[in-house]
Amino acid sequence: MPQRHDLVLLVPRLVDYQTNLQADLPLSSMNAAFLLFDDLTALDFVGAYDPITRLKSMGFMDDVAWDLCAFREPVSDARGLQFTPDRVAPPLDAYDLLVVPGGHGTRPLREDAAFVDWLRTAEPVALKASVCTGSLLLGAAGFLNGRRATTHPNATDDLAPYCAQVVGDRVVDEGDVITARGVSSSIDLGLHVVERLAGSTARAQIAEQMDYPYV
Repeated sequence: MPQRHDLVLLVPRLVDYQTNLQADLPLSSMNAAFLLFDDLTALDFVGAYDPITRLKSMGFMDDVAWDLCAFREPVSDARGLQFTPDRVAPPLDAYDLLVVPGGHGTRPLREDAAFVDWLRTAEPVALKASVCTGSLLLGAAGFLNGRRATTHPNATDDLAPYCAQVVGDRVVDEGDVITARGVSSSIDLGLHVVERLAGSTARAQIAEQMDYPYV
């Protein structure tokens, strides 16, 4: 797995980032945290990670950095694929974007007080996103209160207590919180975030480079 990327990092002032994000203005810099935990679903993570990090590799944003962040080590998916976090239990408040995958590991984590307290350090993060049952973790941290959200179709009953309404859309955008449905929707989420951060042209060109026709 990739380690910490030695990219030029310019973390924008949060107020400027939020203003541009809410106005759908292209951004020139971003610092992202991709959450990892044991028993995650690998595609939930990779499907979002690939298009979002192409903002840097394809030149759509000037300064982009990201960390793979975990609360504990080791981290592997349900089939034993191992991931190496860049940072373990860092405060999450300095990031501009948080992406939370799903997987069977979300069920015990949403009841893990220490993990949830750590996740709550992401409260100031301008844009929080989840794939599949990652929405259960956003919900446990209180980030879905009063909002619409989605998750894997098998987990809608689990999500319902955490949000105002569970909807079946593939991607649900509530402004500063975006949730995506089941596993393969991770790619849709990643491209949606790309469009929010860098515009529709960036989304179209990244999707074309990924040979992803569902846009």
